[in-house]
Amino acid sequence: MTAEPGVQELRELVAEFEPGRGHVMPALHKVQDTYGYITRTAIEVVARQLNTTPALVYGTVSFYSDFRTHPPAETEVAWCCGPACRVMGGDRIREALQQELELPLNGQTPDHRIGLHIGQCNGTCSEAPQVWVNGEVVGDLTVAKAIRLARELKAGE
Repeated sequence: MTAEPGVQELRELVAEFEPGRGHVMPALHKVQDTYGYITRTAIEVVARQLNTTPALVYGTVSFYSDFRTHPPAETEVAWCCGPACRVMGGDRIREALQQELELPLNGQTPDHRIGLHIGQCNGTCSEAPQVWVNGEVVGDLTVAKAIRLARELKAGE
């Protein structure tokens, strides 16, 4: 795992963003796209750069499920919680994944190999119910397929 970015490095990264211009989301996306997650220090630097409070920036980070405050796992599994997936049995898929991976939602294995989190609908509803494995749709899932997927992930396949 790489070291957390320093204050000066973060300041340089978000220097282009200006207060009062609605740049909270773009600044946070830039931080996460660069480092894979948003640290507490990054929240403070973004707040200072945009002349706002760390609480407002943290509120944005914690509200949107795409932002994370910890390094991502090697393999990220995002469970779709959208309406089409829920209607098609997505809750059973989530339960099977949690059981087989032995992870809560927004959890990671101790070795950071596999993470499981909630994903927001991305419009690929024809594949419902689905998950995304490192951004790739794995859809038309059944409980049996979800268990098989989880076992393959645990085995490193």
